[in-house]
Amino acid sequence: MSPEWITALVVAAVVVVLAVVVVLVIVLVKLGRTLDEATKAIRKAHQNSEPLFVEANTTLTHVNTQLERVDGITANARAVSGNVSALTSLFTATLGGPLVKAAALSYGISKAVRARRAKAAAIQTRRPKRGRR
Repeated sequence: MSPEWITALVVAAVVVVLAVVVVLVIVLVKLGRTLDEATKAIRKAHQNSEPLFVEANTTLTHVNTQLERVDGITANARAVSGNVSALTSLFTATLGGPLVKAAALSYGISKAVRARRAKAAAIQTRRPKRGRR
């Protein structure tokens, strides 16, 4: 190999290495820009998420307040239902029996009166009518 041949080989190797280095520098610069943009996006998302979390916390507080009110209303409705049940039982126990007996007596009396009237009407229709002279 001649000295010119070796020099050309070294120059070619240096050019290839420089080309590889230039390509790697370009890739690293673009990767750095991409990482910078990602960092900016993460910062912006973090800054915008804080008010969102504050609003979500406020909303949850209001929902919990309303649920406590609903629990109170439900407890009151349960108490009213128990009171109505007790009142119904008391009414049935104290007035139910006598009312049923009074209704039965009233029905029996009205049936007896109707039967008596029907019997009287049957007797009246059997008697011959006396005419006036």
